Amino acid sequence: MTAPTPYLQLPGTAREALTAYARIFGGEAQLHSFGEFGRDDGPADAIAHGYLVDGPVDLFAADVAEDEVPFRSEGLLLSLLGAAPEETLRAWFAGLADGGRVLDDLQLRPWGAWDGQVVDRFGVPWLVGFEVDEPA
Repeated sequence: MTAPTPYLQLPGTAREALTAYARIFGGEAQLHSFGEFGRDDGPADAIAHGYLVDGPVDLFAADVAEDEVPFRSEGLLLSLLGAAPEETLRAWFAGLADGGRVLDDLQLRPWGAWDGQVVDRFGVPWLVGFEVDEPA
């Protein structure tokens, strides 16, 4: 079974968002415009379909067409719990927080794991966390 992959419909910021996510997570952004797909329900340079490749995070995004509603989040977090080594997750948290809003700082929790929440500058909420093994 394949895990679900988030597909964000953004208000004209898909190019900027996917480029930023590729910089934060690694890999590259593949971008295809409305014009390239022969669509006339939005600006020709808007992103009709984009995605991250050759990196550790799977994510799709597009700009909304004229009759679509852009992404809003209520009660949803994109989880990066244990998705990479500690140093990488700390860097991802910092990258997502840059220009965004930290809801809950990355911190040690009573149960022994670290986590934190951030809404990035594109309005996407993330939960980032990891566990640290105790030294022997």
